[in-house]
Amino acid sequence: MTDAHVHAPPSNLTEPRGDLCIRTLAMPADTNANGDIFGGWLLSQMDLAGGVAALKIAKSRTVTVSIEAMNFRKPVYVGDLVSVYANLIRVGRTSMTIHLEAWVVRRKETQPILVTDGNFTYVAIDDDGKPRVIPRDGAAISA
Repeated sequence: MTDAHVHAPPSNLTEPRGDLCIRTLAMPADTNANGDIFGGWLLSQMDLAGGVAALKIAKSRTVTVSIEAMNFRKPVYVGDLVSVYANLIRVGRTSMTIHLEAWVVRRKETQPILVTDGNFTYVAIDDDGKPRVIPRDGAAISA
C-alpha cells in the first residue's frame, strides 16, 4: 500500500451506503509483495459488484468504460471480510455511473471500515456488443 490514501478526500462514513452487491473473504493468494491484499484484486471485486448493480439497472449485458475518483483509504488484510456496496449516481441514455464502496470487517472486530471507494461507469450493450438504451424503469438500485 502506498501513501495514496493520504490524498483521498476525508470520509467520516461509519456505515456503508447503497445496496450490498458482493461479499468475499480476502485470502493469502490475493496478497502483494508486502503481504497486504493487492489493490488490483480489490479493484476487480469492486468491478464485479458494479457489474451486478449495472445488470440490475440495464437489464442487459454491460461493460465497464471508466473508473474514476478511486480512493484507496486503508489496507485490506488476509482474513478481512470484504463487502462492496453500490449506489447509483447517474443514468444516461446508454450509460450509468455507480459509486462503489468497499468495506471490511477485520477478524475479531465488528465495526465495518471503509477501505476503498470510487465511481465506475458502465454502458449497456446488446448481443452484438453495441450500446443499447437503458430502460427508464431500470434505476432500481439505491439513488
